[in-house]
Amino acid sequence: MAYTVIWYGKQGIVEKTLFDAEKAARDHALATFDARKQDGGIVAVEVRKDDGTVVFSQAGGGIDGGG
Repeated sequence: MAYTVIWYGKQGIVEKTLFDAEKAARDHALATFDARKQDGGIVAVEVRKDDGTVVFSQAGGGIDGGG
């Protein structure tokens, strides 16, 4: 099954990247989100399965540890 990392800017979809594994897609999104947010105006990222189901998403200020 393929997974798509979808990067969103303020005006909509900026870029899509395909991965063969969910873990690879999720790791890529997590590892690059903050840098892309600062440098490229990215506001959110999603990982979706072939059928369109969202399996991961992140938006805004990064990972919230709660508390």
